[in-house]
Amino acid sequence: MPTANVAVSVQPSIVDNPTPGELRERTAAMPNARPTEFDSYNVETRAVARSSGSTFIVDDDTSSHSDKCIPAAEGKRVARLQDEYMAGREMLQIDGYIGNDPEFRVPARLLIEATNANIAAMQQVLYFEPGRHDGEPQLKVIYTPNLPVEGYPDERLIAVYLNQGVTRVFHSDYFGESKKAGLRMWNKIVYDRGGLALHAGCKVIPVGDRRAVGLIIGLSGTGKTTTTFTTQNGSLPVQDDFVALMPDGRVYATEDGCFAKTYELGPNDQPEIYGAVTRPDAYLENVSQKGEKIDFCDDTYTQNGRAVFPMSSVKHAAANELERADFIIILNRNDNIIPAVAKIAGPQAAAFFVLGETKGTSAGGAAEAGKFLRIPGTNPFFPLLHSQQGNRFRELLERVDLDVYLMNTGRVGGNQDDERSRKVEIPHSSAIVKGIAERTIEWQEDPDFAYQVAAGVPGIEAGDEPLLRPRELYEAQGRGDEYAAIAERIRDDRLEYLRGWPGLEAEIVESLA
Repeated sequence: MPTANVAVSVQPSIVDNPTPGELRERTAAMPNARPTEFDSYNVETRAVARSSGSTFIVDDDTSSHSDKCIPAAEGKRVARLQDEYMAGREMLQIDGYIGNDPEFRVPARLLIEATNANIAAMQQVLYFEPGRHDGEPQLKVIYTPNLPVEGYPDERLIAVYLNQGVTRVFHSDYFGESKKAGLRMWNKIVYDRGGLALHAGCKVIPVGDRRAVGLIIGLSGTGKTTTTFTTQNGSLPVQDDFVALMPDGRVYATEDGCFAKTYELGPNDQPEIYGAVTRPDAYLENVSQKGEKIDFCDDTYTQNGRAVFPMSSVKHAAANELERADFIIILNRNDNIIPAVAKIAGPQAAAFFVLGETKGTSAGGAAEAGKFLRIPGTNPFFPLLHSQQGNRFRELLERVDLDVYLMNTGRVGGNQDDERSRKVEIPHSSAIVKGIAERTIEWQEDPDFAYQVAAGVPGIEAGDEPLLRPRELYEAQGRGDEYAAIAERIRDDRLEYLRGWPGLEAEIVESLA
């Protein structure tokens, strides 16, 4: 059994790679699992989001990480606490790969209390080739949802032993901790190999006799999955959550399934996702339910209802068919003067990547929902210094010929309570993605920022063009002074923020001056 250099006399009772059928039976027996109208199971958990405030890197050298750290001695103490707790308990072991390319895939393992079989089942869906390895796992997640640790927020702890490839999770029964634990450690592996892990979906869009491969970078809940799965020209999703971008432009996928947010999910706007979520082989988490009836629009318990489904449930492009990326879209869910789309390049593109501006959602917990956030790369899971993310992103852009765009999935002109504001609807975003892939968008210089805005987008009618050029919307409403004040504040805030990251290349910072 994997440990953090500690030993106990009694080992857990391990159930080695139970079948999907066995995990379904175990999930059905859980007291907080309910059968749904779709012949699937919906589990209500204590923790309804990732516990970012309880996540720590185990390292005495805090200068190597932008995230919070705990000392190695404390890491050893909690590791022993967990090992002693597991002694003699029944644990489920799930093996598989993060990634499917034989030259790039990483063997991974989840070890979790048998009482939380749904987490094991959901992780099994996401691993490539579950149940087998060509050797010992390189990444391990040891998970005890029912073991509290005093002294940590909500008595929860996610302890990341980065150099050992081990993450230990305590007292959270939310599946996202299992999924992100492996991917967080995988981030470092990709960085060490010269690439960069991107918190991004991936899709392939047919354009004539070529295929445009797009990467959709965004914080969970801001439209990343929706944008990835929405169809243009018969496009197909490849990956929902994380990819690796390498110096030769090659893209590698990570998971054989999807962990989708279900709030306001419907068959019209998101038919592919809806169809997959409503199959018997999907696993639901914290979705509103009365009897067996599921209500995706009820947020009484949480807006962060989730579902895991295999990629085989949707039409998709095979991950191993990817050759290189053609464009990157960085999502920014905002509600003031960010255009529906802007074209960015060079150091400026790296600057917006580091800014990672967006409005938080319930995916990050109640403390983030609805608040303006800056999360470098929109990737809360990068375990090293965030300046390394930004510098590596710029380095890759210099080596790889691809276009970069900023896309607002929120509103222009104010929040939803302001009747003067305009919402960027899913059809607007879909038209923009189609125009990017087909290279049919007309661009013009923005007078206030150093990027290009769209003069026109095929499929977006003239009445909706103020979404493309926010300054015109504000001026038409007699709010020109308000726009100018917001623009000045944003420029100043961005520069101050970027200058606060030690080691970030000066040219990236000053590109927004």
